[in-house]
Amino acid sequence: MAEIVIRDLRDWLSEVEKIGQLKRVTQEVDPKLEMGALTYMNGKNPGHPTLLFEKPKGHKGPFKVLFNPIGNSIDRLSLAMRAKPGRKPLELVEYLKDIFASDKKMIPPKFVDAKDAPIYENEWTGNKIDMTSLPTPMHWPRDGGDYIGTADAIITKDPESGRINLGTYRQMVEGKARVGYYSSPGKDTLLDREKWWAKGKPCPVVSVYGLDPLLFICAATGFPKMDSEYDYAGGINGAPIEVVKGKVTGLPIPARAEVVIEGFAYPNQGQAEGPFGEFTGYYGRPGHEQTPYIEVKAVYFRNNPTMTAALMADTPGCNEQSLFLGMLRGVRIWSDLESCGIPGIKGVWGPPEAAGGFGMTVVSMKQMYAGHAQQAAAIAAQCAGGAYYSKFIYIVDDDIDPSNLEEVIWAASTRCRCSDDIDILRNTWSTYLDPSKNPNSDRPWGSKALIYACKEQKNIDKFALRTALTKEQYAHAVARWQELGMHGVPPSLRFFDDLTVKAAAAGK
Repeated sequence: MAEIVIRDLRDWLSEVEKIGQLKRVTQEVDPKLEMGALTYMNGKNPGHPTLLFEKPKGHKGPFKVLFNPIGNSIDRLSLAMRAKPGRKPLELVEYLKDIFASDKKMIPPKFVDAKDAPIYENEWTGNKIDMTSLPTPMHWPRDGGDYIGTADAIITKDPESGRINLGTYRQMVEGKARVGYYSSPGKDTLLDREKWWAKGKPCPVVSVYGLDPLLFICAATGFPKMDSEYDYAGGINGAPIEVVKGKVTGLPIPARAEVVIEGFAYPNQGQAEGPFGEFTGYYGRPGHEQTPYIEVKAVYFRNNPTMTAALMADTPGCNEQSLFLGMLRGVRIWSDLESCGIPGIKGVWGPPEAAGGFGMTVVSMKQMYAGHAQQAAAIAAQCAGGAYYSKFIYIVDDDIDPSNLEEVIWAASTRCRCSDDIDILRNTWSTYLDPSKNPNSDRPWGSKALIYACKEQKNIDKFALRTALTKEQYAHAVARWQELGMHGVPPSLRFFDDLTVKAAAAGK
């Protein structure tokens, strides 16, 4: 059950402002490079707010631009997940895992009447359509153009099963009624598009450019290909997502979205697109290559709308998807491991520092039998929630917090025997966006390293004892912390030595 009621982006912004994490920029700021530069520099500062640019330079219309809604804020992410602020990273993972494990994990969307859908307050069709008039940001100096699709949700339908998909894909403005439609191999929107084209029909598409962060997060996360992200978003929301039938495509549009387009992608039609500064911190492929596009047939927007934008960058605080993808990948992989019957899993995390959570997975577990760690690593590497792109799968013992890289690196340095504890998987699912494939490869395949940064299972009871405080020592130190004038607040500890102070003293 959701802990907090949020219906749309406006409700979420109101809650974020209450906790002091919204910065309204009321001066004119240029969407071309200036917004991106300010967002990047803002993200370098600990505790940075999300930036709402209220006066895009050169645009006198009602449109505002919200950059990096989540950033590296656990509290903003918690609000997007309908949870009260104040959780630690792994606590939020467990909260969401419990939702996914419940009977109510999937709630289908609910259709509402067009008159009850704020997204239809304004409409452009025919000659009124002008995508170039919107305050679309150009993020990086070498980008191929202005990218309206970054913090977005692209909605398509499988023409065979009828399954509705929400995905996040980059979209460059290519003309008054045309936006780019790039997708990496294996992604759901590409598979849907190819099925429509195989039938000799154009692919109907809805693109949402101002939306509730919950929908953005679900769209950017890998769920099973037979399921709809709308249903998972409803489960997290604790109530159905309200949608309205598209006037052109018939696709379900978020009724309370801010900015939406409807259109079609036609077979054998493309236009030069890219490059674009990607989540890896590099300009991604393709660059100035032919890419499918969407012919825009209608534009809808609310009164005083806010467009959402996501900067992709080289460090977690500046890369919009780093934190939430690391967290959601942890939830998905943990759930997949348990669905496969793997016991003893204590936590899963995708470090935001690893290419936005994509490049690395850490699984914390209590080893219970021979081959247990190897079994968990193989499934975490190839399950639906973790297969795409990921390169390094770390298995650590249950005394290690997978969301704490200090602990993970320490475990790898003291428990992994490189000659025996690293396995390689080859020809795995990857993407052209992986810069390590330079020069540009025509094979979007990758490889994975399974790293056992854990105690050898057959000798686990004989492994060297680690140094640690007892619970009694910790409690005593906490009780005297203020009295002694110690800096800050006492840190919370996850691991304690089970030796009691009394027994230790008796052994002297």
